[in-house]
Amino acid sequence: MNVQTQHALVSFYQARLAQIVDLISTLANFETPTADKAAVDALGAFLWQKLEALGAQLTRFPRQNVGDIFLAKWNAEADGKPILFLMHLDTVWPIGTLAQRPVHVEGDRLIGPGTWDMKASIGVVLSVLEGLQARGEFPKRPIWALFTTDEETGSLHSWEIIETVARQAGLCLVMEFAATNGGIKTWRKGIANYQVSVMGKASHAGNAPEKGINAVIELAHQTLRINTLNRLDLGTSVSVTVVQGGSAFNVIPERATAQVDVRFKTQAEAERVHQALMSLTPVLEGAKIEVTQRSQRPPMERDAKMVASYEQLKAIVADLGMDLPEEGSGGGSDGNITSALGIPTLDGLGPLGEGAHAAHEQVVISSIPARAAMLDALVRQWRFADQ
Repeated sequence: MNVQTQHALVSFYQARLAQIVDLISTLANFETPTADKAAVDALGAFLWQKLEALGAQLTRFPRQNVGDIFLAKWNAEADGKPILFLMHLDTVWPIGTLAQRPVHVEGDRLIGPGTWDMKASIGVVLSVLEGLQARGEFPKRPIWALFTTDEETGSLHSWEIIETVARQAGLCLVMEFAATNGGIKTWRKGIANYQVSVMGKASHAGNAPEKGINAVIELAHQTLRINTLNRLDLGTSVSVTVVQGGSAFNVIPERATAQVDVRFKTQAEAERVHQALMSLTPVLEGAKIEVTQRSQRPPMERDAKMVASYEQLKAIVADLGMDLPEEGSGGGSDGNITSALGIPTLDGLGPLGEGAHAAHEQVVISSIPARAAMLDALVRQWRFADQ
């Protein structure tokens, strides 16, 4: 995102930048690995108080194995569909990481685990809501914010809630970090994981190899078949990633398994690969194959609805003296879930930075005022297609 001139709204958040960075640092100093419910709930309790102070109506969705999910609403009784912010509290970093790599500022960078993914985005959203209230310009339309707690492990405990809440919204704002070109993400690949299991017949590798059915050899045949399903020109990758087989060096392997990672830009490609994998047949006489789909996340497609949403946001930020490029991602987010429902979705609205899930994770501090101004203008100016 390039800023051509310093718009007054950008200057407003520039003046509040130190306060915003302090808030992000506070959030990042809560260690919130997905599997540690107590740790994630501690951050949830802190945010609950912040949201209450901002006048939100709050609903909690208790979870047993991950942190509790909660929904904040402003102007809940106002006419029109809500604009929904979608954020997650969990990170990939285990407890104790902060002791090794504390959150700190170096020049224009706020560095530390969880800063970019996605404590900075949470801090910016809270600061925008506070800024709108401080100026007396909080829109009268419904504004919602959903805080989930297991995005980093696939959103299995929040998927149903995301769908339920998103179906009521007119626009979903997924607060994942900015695209590498400084813009937003207008497509994300879907993800599916499969296990291919081959059953053969064990036999002594020296005395009676001909009596065995080698599951490893059968799996090798299937691996070559699976590799032909790639359509990289369409954005589809089908990768055999983990292979296991055999029990001892002198035994013809009775079993072998392979994990298959599939990425796709369209649901049509997902269905093509799925049908092909489920239709695999043995090459070796007597071998058996079983294919199991272990998980799937639909793609966030760059369809007509996405293009229209992107163009409207691009026009809004142009009025702020900015341009807004677009990009895509091979990784998924909760935007995959909302866009698959047909709900207009914008993703990658957080600040610029680098190093998600990496030891050098960091946020570009100077990008924060422009991203805050973008969100501020968006919630005030957005027009739904039926308006």
